[in-house]
Amino acid sequence: MTMSHPIHTEFAGIAALREALRARRLSAEEVARSALEAAQARHATLNAFVQIDPELTLQQARAADAALADGSAGPLAGIPIAHKDLFVTQGWRTTAASNMLKDYVSPFDATVVARLRGAGAVSLGKLNCDEFAMGSANENTIFGAVRNPWDTAAVAGGSSGGSAAAVAARNVLATTGTDTGGSIRQPASFCGVSGIKPTYGTVSRFGMIAYGSSLDQGGPLARHARDLVEMLDVMSGFDPADATSVPSCNGTRNESGRVRDAFEAALATQQTQGERPLTGLRIGVPREFFGAGLADDVRAAVQAALAQFESLGATLVDISLPRTELSIPAYYVIAPAEASSNLSRYDGVRYGHRAAEFGDLNDMIARSRAEGFGAEVQRRILIGAYVLSHGYYDAYYLQAQRLRRLIAQDFQQAFAGQCDVIMGPVAPTVARNLGDNQNDPTADWLADIYTLGVNLAGLPGMSIPCGFGQGDHARRPVGLHLIGNYFDEGRLLAIADCYQHATDWHTHTPELA
Repeated sequence: MTMSHPIHTEFAGIAALREALRARRLSAEEVARSALEAAQARHATLNAFVQIDPELTLQQARAADAALADGSAGPLAGIPIAHKDLFVTQGWRTTAASNMLKDYVSPFDATVVARLRGAGAVSLGKLNCDEFAMGSANENTIFGAVRNPWDTAAVAGGSSGGSAAAVAARNVLATTGTDTGGSIRQPASFCGVSGIKPTYGTVSRFGMIAYGSSLDQGGPLARHARDLVEMLDVMSGFDPADATSVPSCNGTRNESGRVRDAFEAALATQQTQGERPLTGLRIGVPREFFGAGLADDVRAAVQAALAQFESLGATLVDISLPRTELSIPAYYVIAPAEASSNLSRYDGVRYGHRAAEFGDLNDMIARSRAEGFGAEVQRRILIGAYVLSHGYYDAYYLQAQRLRRLIAQDFQQAFAGQCDVIMGPVAPTVARNLGDNQNDPTADWLADIYTLGVNLAGLPGMSIPCGFGQGDHARRPVGLHLIGNYFDEGRLLAIADCYQHATDWHTHTPELA
């Protein structure tokens, strides 16, 4: 028996629903109740949510209705969203999908959560993720794997798999995610939704549980680029509580309005160019992204998308990012090193799970960490501790940081004289089957080859739907990877929006009971 679709799915996106809410054609509470019903009904199928608390959600919906009634409503008043379980939130537990934090309830909101709540967004709850954001399939979680709404035998991607699945299943209009090495873009690709990782430092990391501090960046997932604009414009902005937050973006203040203004300026330029709105746009196509490791069905979908961009007036330019393969060893030295430092605070003394039985203090810490952390987290902590240890720091960590600088320089050389934006696949294949790599814990690391360099360089990148696989994978989506120069989120989103006006991949919806 098929359940009725939630009310918000009757609208094209956030802007259309906002208009209906402000016209009082429906209430935020009605929207929230229908979204809650859908999320709860689909929980057993997808496992996207880790906590739903209807009373907390309805409190926010009633507050949104009150603001709509008195004219004080923010730009997202009444819009149903949900948060990755890596953002601390008042009221809901924040577990990072780990036994180490399974009962933690934060006394404060992360800055991202506070900004979205201040704009009136109504949260349905917390979303499943890989433990401490460490994974590419959303299988490393105490709550069980997230299943892909398009094919429940497939992974949803990670670490923001719950965020992507909730949008794909139309439980909410948008979600928050985090991206350390592709953890917004890859699940967005696998689940057929849109997601953007903004330039490092433009979205506050305060209250976002840390994995790799120089790599982590929060961002939104939604059906299409216009909804990403609505979310990112609220989420981004300078935060004095975050030491990595940037106050200025190429001379423009990092505040609400920056992304929207840049998006609308790019749209205005496109509209002056008639039927070929992207005339003059140079798209760099890295030859390293189309090598032997790329699956034929992904290659076909991405090449068809690039041909569509050509028909819209863009020019394709062959470029090289020669250190693409080296991004994997560089990332898997730097990220575990930072993780080993960040996660050292969870020792059972001050933070996190404490073992029930132990001998002395050292035994208590060892037992607490062994019980609290899952296998993948332990693996990365051990790698990180090793590469930072005496005698290995220079050989591994320092060399990885030098390589990171060279990878960033490769991107800058491409942007300096060859292209305005870079495009290619997000991942070498469509979503794999659940459980496929259980006997090879590092196999998923290789699938991050196209996304890692963007994080190492701190650039903005996004994924938009551009097709499906073939044969047995004909129901598994393919994402197109768009990479921009620093602080170029508005133009990236406008380019994506132009493509989504010319195609309908983002409108496809999985069949769910």
